[in-house]
Amino acid sequence: MYLTKKHLSRRTVLKGAGISVGLPLLDAMIPAATALAQTAAAPKLRAGFFYIPHGAIMWNTAHGAELDHWTPSGAGADFALSPILEPLEDYKHYLTSFANLENKAARNTVHTTVPATWLSGLAPDQGVRGASMSATIDQIIAGHIGQDTALPSLEIASETTIQVAACSGGGACYYSSTLSFRNAVSPLPMEFNPRKVFSQLFGEGDTPEEREAIANQTKSLLDLISERTHALQRSLSASDRAVLGEYLDTVREIERRVELAEQRDLSAIDVPEAPIGELDSFDEQVRLMFDLIALAYQADLTRVASYIMVAEGTNRTYNHIGVPDAFHPLSHHANNIDRLHKLVRIQRYHVERFADFVAKLAATPDGEGTLLDNAMLLYGSNMSNSDRHNNYPLPTILVGGGAGTLEGGKHIELPERTTLANLHLTVLNKAGLELPSYADSTGEIAGA
Repeated sequence: MYLTKKHLSRRTVLKGAGISVGLPLLDAMIPAATALAQTAAAPKLRAGFFYIPHGAIMWNTAHGAELDHWTPSGAGADFALSPILEPLEDYKHYLTSFANLENKAARNTVHTTVPATWLSGLAPDQGVRGASMSATIDQIIAGHIGQDTALPSLEIASETTIQVAACSGGGACYYSSTLSFRNAVSPLPMEFNPRKVFSQLFGEGDTPEEREAIANQTKSLLDLISERTHALQRSLSASDRAVLGEYLDTVREIERRVELAEQRDLSAIDVPEAPIGELDSFDEQVRLMFDLIALAYQADLTRVASYIMVAEGTNRTYNHIGVPDAFHPLSHHANNIDRLHKLVRIQRYHVERFADFVAKLAATPDGEGTLLDNAMLLYGSNMSNSDRHNNYPLPTILVGGGAGTLEGGKHIELPERTTLANLHLTVLNKAGLELPSYADSTGEIAGA
């Protein structure tokens, strides 16, 4: 509880010389005898979507349940993590695993639409030129919780995601190279250069001084554009004013984002030096991308992130964990035991890096809890048995406290072939959307 002598509106601004300056959260803005959860200091949800290609080794190889290295044993709260998921043992009480999920939208598409349909649950219309699908759940959530941050959402990858040979004609390139669609026709690129990601978050420049100077230049240019376009507007016809009005709306949105970026308080954030670019070490690249997401969450620069941890159809090798084989060819394991065990090592490696990220969130205070308490992290693949390119059952876990909306520590056995869109709907509504349905959903998942 907070007690103050007077109450200022959270929207109070300082006005003068034609400008308005927002204020940080002050004690005087919190009404007397008001619980923290009812104030502007209430926990802020962070949503994350972490994609791995080529499925996981589950019960649907020729070796059956004996070789299932993904699915936890037991059900409900009485469950034990599998060898692949074991790195998350310390955070098991934040973790919910789901059995028997299926995404029909990706059926019979090999690799071409598997990434994009993971968060859409809707098969794209490949009969048209260009992209034609739907908004993905990360972008729907960003529209709901991401408008008060400098970046509504962050889309990144550990390597360039244009990997699939089928990326020719129609919208195939869009569907195989991104998780995120802002709307039906607007796929969002996944940035794999950590320097560019750093610049998105903290601005151009290697030092704080350089970044401040560049930001000031950008602001001056935007002010100049705004003044000139307003003057021009008075002399234009109605139709031209409408066109110019749309342009000004875009400029105003950019200015709003710049102002949000300038108001961010990074004094408590240990901002690293700007990265040189894409790293030679894949392991270091994966770690750095996770660190950038954690920093973005901590500084509240964005509340929604989507991350392709390795590209669909990649020929990436994993020499650093003793697997020199290229990932995509290896994924066509033909039920060979040696190849299956190598795939398990790759899949566990990615969970290990994700677990490091989860640990970092758990160690970072956020309000009355931690970033992990306020996070909702979906981790998994839109493929099951990579040798068959099938989409049932999908390896899927949900991690975090969801700002009080999630209770982990369980494995949920769903009815066979439960649509993945039921989990989509559950995640959307826990983020505050209150939607009746999504894609081919039949209802929310009870107990998630």
